[in-house]
This record gives sequence, C-alpha cells and structure tokens, in this order.
Amino acid sequence: MSAVVSTGNLTPMASRSSAAKKQPAKKAAAPAKAAAKKAAAKKAPAKKAAAKKAAPPPKPAPNPTSGVYRLARALWLGVAHAVGAVFRGIGNGAKGLDPAHRKDGVALLLLGLALIVAAGTWADLQGPVGDLVEILVTGAFGRLDLLVPILLAVIAVRFIRHPEKPEANGRIVIGLSALVIGVLGQVHIACGAPARSDGMQAIRDAGGLIGWGAATPLTYTMGEVLAVPLLVLLTVFGLLVVTATPVNAIPQRLRALGVRLGVVHDPVVAEGEFPDDDERYDEQWREGLPERPRGRRGGAEPYDPDSAEQEALSRRRGRPRRSAVPQPDMERQMDAVDVAAAAAAALDGAVLHGMPPSPIVADLTQGVRVGDRDREDTTPTPVPAARPEQPAPAKDIAPGRPRQQKLPVDSVVPDLTKSAPEEVRDLPPRAEQLQLSGDITYALPSLDLLTRGGPGKARSAANDVVVDSLRKVFGEFKVDAAVTGFTRGPTVTRYEVQLGPAVKVERITALTKNIAYAVASPDVRIISPIPGKSAVGIEIPNTDREMVNLGDVLRLAESAEDDDPMLVAFGKDVEGGYVMHSLAKMPHMLVAGATGSGKSSCINCLITSVMMRATPEDVRMVLVDPKRVELTAYEGIPHLITPIITNPKRAAEALQWVVREMDLRYDDLAAFGYRHIDDFNQAIRDGKVKLPEGSERELSPYPYLLVIVDELADLMMVAPRDVEDAIVRITQLARAAGIHLVLATQRPSVDVVTGLIKANVPSRLAFATSSLADSRVILDQAGAEKLIGKGDGLFLPMGANKPTRMQGAFVTEEEVAAVVQHCKDQMTPVFRDDVVVGTKQKKEIDEEIGDDLDLLCQAAELVVSTQFGSTSMLQRKLRVGFAKAGRLMDLMESRGIVGPSEGSKARDVLVKGDELDGVIAVIRGEA
Repeated sequence: MSAVVSTGNLTPMASRSSAAKKQPAKKAAAPAKAAAKKAAAKKAPAKKAAAKKAAPPPKPAPNPTSGVYRLARALWLGVAHAVGAVFRGIGNGAKGLDPAHRKDGVALLLLGLALIVAAGTWADLQGPVGDLVEILVTGAFGRLDLLVPILLAVIAVRFIRHPEKPEANGRIVIGLSALVIGVLGQVHIACGAPARSDGMQAIRDAGGLIGWGAATPLTYTMGEVLAVPLLVLLTVFGLLVVTATPVNAIPQRLRALGVRLGVVHDPVVAEGEFPDDDERYDEQWREGLPERPRGRRGGAEPYDPDSAEQEALSRRRGRPRRSAVPQPDMERQMDAVDVAAAAAAALDGAVLHGMPPSPIVADLTQGVRVGDRDREDTTPTPVPAARPEQPAPAKDIAPGRPRQQKLPVDSVVPDLTKSAPEEVRDLPPRAEQLQLSGDITYALPSLDLLTRGGPGKARSAANDVVVDSLRKVFGEFKVDAAVTGFTRGPTVTRYEVQLGPAVKVERITALTKNIAYAVASPDVRIISPIPGKSAVGIEIPNTDREMVNLGDVLRLAESAEDDDPMLVAFGKDVEGGYVMHSLAKMPHMLVAGATGSGKSSCINCLITSVMMRATPEDVRMVLVDPKRVELTAYEGIPHLITPIITNPKRAAEALQWVVREMDLRYDDLAAFGYRHIDDFNQAIRDGKVKLPEGSERELSPYPYLLVIVDELADLMMVAPRDVEDAIVRITQLARAAGIHLVLATQRPSVDVVTGLIKANVPSRLAFATSSLADSRVILDQAGAEKLIGKGDGLFLPMGANKPTRMQGAFVTEEEVAAVVQHCKDQMTPVFRDDVVVGTKQKKEIDEEIGDDLDLLCQAAELVVSTQFGSTSMLQRKLRVGFAKAGRLMDLMESRGIVGPSEGSKARDVLVKGDELDGVIAVIRGEA
C-alpha cells in the first residue's frame, strides 16, 4: 500500500520536477527575445532619426521685421562703400599731386590754423571753435598761447619760401619742441609752480599743461634750484638747433651779426659767410662719423696732386700756367678786394668739390670749416653691425694708396699773396703747325661755361631699406656676415659686408639671386673682395640716380693745379671720388658699349675736356665720324688738324698719314738723341737743340696728336686690312711720339676689335653690353653685361687688375656749343696741307685687289693687247700658279675686261686696244 502510494506520489513529483526543468528554459528564452525586441526597437528609431535629418527643415513663417533689418543693413553697407570709394579716390588723387602743390597745401593749412588760433586767443572767439581753441591751445601753452599763431605763421612761411629743403623739417621740429618745453617749464616755475589741486585755471595762468608736465617732475625730484638751469639748457639747445648754429660757431655768428649791425668792423668777413645754414648744420654731425679710406682715383692709379705737380713742373719747366680768364693789367698790383675775390673763388672750387684750401684762403674767409665739406662726399656712411661681437673692418688703407682727404694744402691753391705780374708771363712760342695771320693771344674757355652740380647724397632712406634686406637674407640663410657700412655713388651704392670667422666668400657669391630678389633689383654685382679692404662688396643700383656734371670734375683738376693738357674727365666712381686720367699715360683707349649706354657722351666729355684745358699749340686732333652726326658740333674748332672725316675710306688714309707723321717725329727724336716727345719739346724751349750748320729749318715743339674714331666697326667693314695695320702700328710705337688713339664702337665683336688691336690698346672703358661675350671682348672678363646703362661703366686703365665702376660725366649740347663758340672766336682752324692735299689726291684702289695691283695691270695689258683671255696663258706669261691666274681672270671679269667663262674655251675680250689706258687708270683708281 505504501509502495503504491509511494509510486503514486513519485509520479507527480517527477512530473513537477520535469516541468520545473522546462520552466527555467522558457524563462531563459524570454529574456533573449526581449533583448532582440529592444535591439530592433533601438535600430528603428535610429533609422527614423536619420530619415528626419535628411529631410529639409521646415521653412519659418515670414517675419516682416527681418526684411526691414536686411534692407537697412544693405542700405548702410552701400552708403559706407560709396563714401569709402570717394575718400580712396581723393587719396589716390593726392598721391598723384605734384609734391610742390602738396607742400603749398600744408603751408596754407598752417596759415589757416594760425588765423583760427589767433582769433581764439587774441580776439576771444565765441562758439564751439573758440571753446576748442581755449581748451587745446590755452590749456597746453598757458600764458604763452598768444605766441602760438606767430609760431604757426613762421613755419608756414618757411614751407612757402624753402620747399626744396624737406630734410630740415625734422631738425626744426626737434628744435622747436625743445625750445617750447624749456620756455614753458621756466614760465610755470616763475608763476609759482601751481599743482593740479589748485585748479585748471591756475595752470592756464602759468605754463599750461606742457609747462606743468616739464617742470613738475624736475621740481619734485631735484628742486627748483636745479630744475631752472636744466630748463635753460634745454631752451638754449632748442634755439641752436632751430637756427642751425653749432656751439663752436657761436662766436663767428655773433661777429657776423655785429658786422651786419655795424657794431663790429671787419672788412674781411663777407655778408654771405653762411649762405646755407641747413647744409652747414648737416655737415657738422658728419664729423662724428668714422673716416673711411678712399681716394679720388683716375682708374687704378691714385690721383696725387703732389706727384702731378712735380711731373708737370719737371716736364714743362719754364712754361707759364695758362689762365682761363682775361689777364689783368701787368702794372696794377692786387689790392685787398682782389685778394678776397680770388680767395673766395679758390675756396668755392676747393671746398665744394672735396679739396681742402690753403691756410691763406682759410684765413681770408674767416676759418670756414673745410674739413666738414671735405668729408661730405667721401666718407662712407657706417651702418650698425647686426652682430656686436664682430670686429669692425680695418680702417687702414692698403700700402701705396694715400688718403685723398689729407692732401697737402700747399699743392692745392697757389699763393695768393703774390702780385699779378709774378704769375702772368709771356705766352710760349707757338708751334710750327699753327701759321696764324696776325698776333692772336689764345685764352682758354672759362669753367663758368659748364654747369655746376651740387654735392651728392651720402645717405638716403632707400639705403637703409637695402641694408635691412641684406641682413634679413643673411639671417634666413644662416650666413655669419654683417653689413658694416656703405659708400653711395651717383648710380650705385657699394655695401661692405664683413664675414665672420671660418665663413667662405663663396657663401656670399652664391646668394646673388637671393639678394637680387630681396632688394628687387636684377642688376646686383658682387665684388669679392673690395680692392684694398678685407670685405665683400655688393653693388646695388640706386633708385634715385644723380647726375655727374663735367664742370665739377674739371674744377677739381683746376683746383689741384694740374697743368697736363691731356688730363680728361671721365666721371665719378662708386666711392664718390672724381675719376680723371691723362691720355698721355694711358696711352691708347678702347671705348665700347651698346646703343644708348653712354658712349657718345663719354666722347663728348673727352673732347670738351681737351678744349677746356689745352690750346691748339698743345693738342691737335683728328676726328673720324663715320656716322656723320655725332661730332659735327666740333666742326671748325682750332684744335683740328684736318676737317672732320666722315668717309670710311678717307679715314683709313688719314690713319696712314698718322703713321707717316709718327715716323717723321721719330726721325727727329733719333737725330737729336731724345727718347720722348716731352723731353724734345722742353729742350727746344730751353734752346738746347742745335741745328746743323746751313740748315734753314725752324724747330718748334710738337703738339700732342689725339686721334678719335667714333665708330670703328664702319672702318673695319670698308678697309679692314689697312685700318688694322695702321691702328696696330700706331698703338705699338706712337706713345713716345706724342700720338694717342681713342677707339669707340658699339659693336664689340671679335671681327671689329681683333686680337692685335686688343693687345696694343691697354686701357678699356666698357659701358653696358648686351651679352657676356661682348664684355669679355672689351675687358677680357665679365661685368659689363650687368651695368644699367646711361653712363654706368667699368674703367680699366693700363696697369689695373680690376676695373673701377663709375658713372660717366655728362655735358649738355648747350655747354658744348658755348665752349666751341669760345674756341672759334679765339682762333680759326689752320689745317695741315699734307693731310688735306694727300686726302684729295690719294688714289681710290679697290680693297679687293689688295697687293695684286701690279700683277692685275700686267694681266689686263696682256689680255687686251692679244685679245685672248686664257687662264693658261696668264700662267705661262706671268709665271703664276693656277689659283692666282684664275683670281686675276675673275678680277678682270668683275671690271668688264673679259666675259664670263665658257668651259674650256677662251674668254671673250670686251675691251679694245685703244681703251687700254683708261682700263689701267680705272684699276689704279686714278679716274
């Protein structure tokens, strides 16, 4: 029973247990399904959300206020753009306005302000303008507000009277500021030094806000005992700066003021002792600049007045110095007025152009500061180095290169205390070549015929910009180098770069294109190193070029007392020194450059220099002008030995005449035992040359003979062999005979300037060329292709290793016409008979014939007489080869003697026997 019950009970239990086992499985599946449903629910909203984002947002309802806002904003921006465009147009128009009008506008604006301030301070102007004047002017200047209109009017008048001196404006502003601050500070202290606690009216009754600001710190820190002297010193400083009066010039200014007022009697001091205060004040601060070694050089040789004078005296002892002005009366002594005038003229020519006068001139002109102007154009402007630890470049110059600023004063200006009869002597006897009708005294043209140029700039804002650009380039490329200074020339400025230790020079030369990019100039030339200095030079063209006048260079030579008639002016170098050189020392020169580079201007300056410094008995000229228009202005001057030659064939014959003249001079030198024409001429003047017994010849000094060929290319095209032979012979031998050659061409190619010509013409002057090959033809090195034209050139005289960059001098057509007219009025030209007659009677021989003239005449006579034109016959009869016989037959064919070739047949003879004489004459060039 129990078993049945147990079994019965076991069954339901087992079924419950199995149901319980199934129930957890169902519970475990339920959460899985719920998780799946949740995941599906999460994915569905995500998709719905994505669909909502893709849908465009609903458009808002139109708002009438937003449309009004946009319309107002559009109107406001349109008005603003229109007003801005108007003002920008006015500003651009003001930029294009003439600088003179802009300065006048500033001056008139200051006058208007002066009137307004005067009305507010003097007449108690009412209204907003009067209140503004009271607040600004009276509040700032206090009791001295009545002087403000006068101060503004004075500044406006200065702008109107001196618009060409903008560089003095900064000085005047500084001086007036110091003067006003000092005076108002003293007024504030004298009025009891009121403080701000006393009220604004008390400050206005004293020195104003400016006086209060100047005096209050001083009185608070050191008391009134020291504040007043300091303000007095500030006032005196401002007064000196405004009047451009250095402290060491105060006694001279007081003395000059006393002379003007009649209190002090000093007849030596002239009224215009200080004609230009601004320039003199600018020269004072240049004394603090370090003096750099430089000199006026004629090419590579330093120009030394001592050696020039000694050489002139040794070569021309006994010859008086010619005067360029009419001579004074022989019996009248020079009084004090004449001495003062001569001193002023000598000082004008010496000081303005960088030459120190003698102590006599300095005393006569009351100690004008010559040293200041001596360094005005010659001292390079120093630039602060970017690296303080780098040493400055050496100041000493190379051996053999003297400082030209320290010229001995005794060799510059003659002794003016001597009387006129001691200086004026009889003119030397005229040369044999000058056969004049009547007794004519020749006077050199005055230097007043040539325009005087002003002193060049020593520094400009463009130079500072270039210095900053160079420093930036060195810093960007990490080159240990610094710009230590620069020397400004008329065309280019040479910047001196000092290298750090263990820095190769090639690192600077490799940056040529980067430097050109930085300074925005393609014409950058690097000199490594600068001759005579341990520095690298970078030559960059100036944006503001300066003109070099021929008169300035010749005035320097005149003040140096150099009597060489062949000394010519070339221009001004990069360092600011004038370049002049004697053609007698060069002794021949080649001038070449492209069209428009300045070659013709150089030739004009050369010829004008000779006319200004030499009489026709000293220098005679042969001018060859195949262009026919370049040298026509010099037609009829007495220095010409023959009319200006324009025919290239006649030019070749003239060169042959020069060769014959050279041979004649050498015959005289050899006969009398002299080696140079100068020694021979000096011996003739001293009477040391004795003619043989029975000789009727009259010896006279030979003049220098200057041959100028303006276009060599035309001559080389017409008669290359004859021209080259004559030029080579002249350049090889003619130096001792006093014959010098100047060749100019605008096509410096190897077929024009041949190797023989280059080898015998040692001095070169290259202007801008179009290619590197042309530069190598002229200078045998590169450099001329980087010049910028208009007179920018490289001068390489005989004996120099590196060319000197210079700006060629310029002479106007009006100046040339004035000098030529003066020379024509003094004397008419007397041409050499042998040159003129020889030129007319010279036979015109075709250059194609060459040396075969006689052979061609024999061949023509043989062919015409036999009426048989055969090449083999010419070979047999004339005993020449087949090539020579064929050439003779071709020459006869070109001249119409025989007909063309017909194979192996003999040529037809076109000339009859009775026409033989005319044919021979044509071949010889006689008719």
